[in-house]
Amino acid sequence: MHIVLVEPEIPQNTGNIARTCAATGTTLHLVHPMGFSIDEKHVRRAGLDYWPLVHIVEHPSFAHLRALYPDAPFFFATTKAPRGYCEVRFPMDAFLVFGRESRGLPEDLLRENYDRCIRIPMRPDIRSLNLSNSVAVVLYEALRQNGFPGLSAEGHIPG
Repeated sequence: MHIVLVEPEIPQNTGNIARTCAATGTTLHLVHPMGFSIDEKHVRRAGLDYWPLVHIVEHPSFAHLRALYPDAPFFFATTKAPRGYCEVRFPMDAFLVFGRESRGLPEDLLRENYDRCIRIPMRPDIRSLNLSNSVAVVLYEALRQNGFPGLSAEGHIPG
């Protein structure tokens, strides 16, 4: 599974998403330009001890990323989507694409891929969910559909 953040702006969101990726074994793709450096303490603080467990790949542009994976299934999260994320079957090699916190994904990208656009249902008077929450919601549904591969659903109380 792959998470793609196109031009993220808020380091704390990216740090939280990196932590989610570490917990799930998901690759995190960061598309430039970004509103911060991933070396900043705010990004690392959210992931802290998880940071070494995150596989992060940086890309100079979305076109560059797409060229590297021309046959991969891409899904684009947007409030402008024609269907909910639960209506989609996500393969394990899916790329889940999310846009900037302030503006989302570019509309030309959405138009070109409208059949692959997905939405998280919410009240119509709410603009959107927080980016890190949106990533977690969609990623965990995609992982659930695939049986949570490599993840443990069992815990225990120590002692």
